[in-house]
Amino acid sequence: MTRHDAGGRTDETPSDRGTDLAAVVYDLDGTLVRLAVDWADVERRLADLLEREGVDADPLSAWDLLSAAEDAGVGDEADELIAAAEREGARESERLPLADELLAREVPVGVCSLNHESAVRIALDRHDLADRVATVVGRGTVPERKPHPRALLAAVEELGVAPENVLFVGDSASDEETAERAGTRFEWV
Repeated sequence: MTRHDAGGRTDETPSDRGTDLAAVVYDLDGTLVRLAVDWADVERRLADLLEREGVDADPLSAWDLLSAAEDAGVGDEADELIAAAEREGARESERLPLADELLAREVPVGVCSLNHESAVRIALDRHDLADRVATVVGRGTVPERKPHPRALLAAVEELGVAPENVLFVGDSASDEETAERAGTRFEWV
């Protein structure tokens, strides 16, 4: 499989020999699997929750809605609403081709996701990836969420390697920003 990183470079193989690469951390949704989540429904339910609290949710996206819910004092309820949808979506998730690359890696592998840790673990189990993943950091593992670097750094620390020797693979600008802020390399799916 040929992949292109943000600089347009290609990599024909997941072999990790002959490089200073000490570990690889993957994003989950859109990278290893595609969660079967109706995000429009989740956003509607979050907006209803916020409007019940007197917060105008109209201009906000899902993750902004979660932040607004936290500010309004109903963050735990909002987070559980999202997590429940993610767990259900993980049970019905689709395995993506990059999951095979994860299995072929010769260095330790981790997952760092904006999805709730419990949903990440369900998806990894469902697609027979869990035994190959040395660490999982999801929403709820640490207080901060991507693109805050703490989430990725928690995975890096658990793997016991230096950030500059880690490759973070993801599918979003937020993933790229997370890698930059954490001091890891980044590669687009």
